[in-house]
Amino acid sequence: MLIEKMVAGLGDPRGLMRLTFAESLGAIGTAAVPALCHALRTHENVTVRRAAAKTLTLIADPGALPVLVDALLNDGDPVVQGSAVGAMAATGECAVDALIAVLSSSESSSMHLGLASWGLAFVGAQAPAALRRAARYSHTEVRIAAIAALGEQIQSLDDQEARELVIEALGDSAELVRAEAVILLGKLHEPTWATPLLKPLLGDNSAQVRKNTALSLMKLGAIDALPDLESAAGSEASPEVKPILILSIQQLRQHQEDSREG
Repeated sequence: MLIEKMVAGLGDPRGLMRLTFAESLGAIGTAAVPALCHALRTHENVTVRRAAAKTLTLIADPGALPVLVDALLNDGDPVVQGSAVGAMAATGECAVDALIAVLSSSESSSMHLGLASWGLAFVGAQAPAALRRAARYSHTEVRIAAIAALGEQIQSLDDQEARELVIEALGDSAELVRAEAVILLGKLHEPTWATPLLKPLLGDNSAQVRKNTALSLMKLGAIDALPDLESAAGSEASPEVKPILILSIQQLRQHQEDSREG
């Protein structure tokens, strides 16, 4: 009965009181999960549902995953949806299969896909093996999300298998997977490794991949890619891609000049 009263307190109009109740429920831990799940699933007050999801994040009990998935997919409030994914991600590797199920469902909306992708990225290095499996999943959305999430494994764990998965993704049959892998290479700030991998993709049959490649080479300060970019710009027919190639060339030339002066 005390726990139910504390859960009801999550609807208190005073923010400090809501925080006090949430922290107290978090300290109680697993014993509070059933009441919090019930509130998240059924309470008519959206403030209570939001606070219940956030409190479940503090507890990080995998037993709450089915209710959290239901909140993500069926609650009408975007804050509740986002908080539910945060609570899922807090459980670490336990959440990966549930997030993959959302990403691979044809009924998931763009909001669901975006939040589930964020959740998978948040899990990141906590679940390296699961994330590596996801990078080879049959469903395109899952592979996209997994590739985007591999950056933390590469940077924090220097995971060589994760590097191989990124290289593999550059040749993926789905252009959006290739495009995501190209973006990741630009974010990792390892031009010596990334530049040789990126150069061939300036000739990819996808305009999005070519555009992302030019931007990543620019971010990497890949001066040695200038001849490749100039050649690509000369033959580029897409009005969306050509300006990006020109911008990358200009920025890299400026970077080259700055290096010489320095």
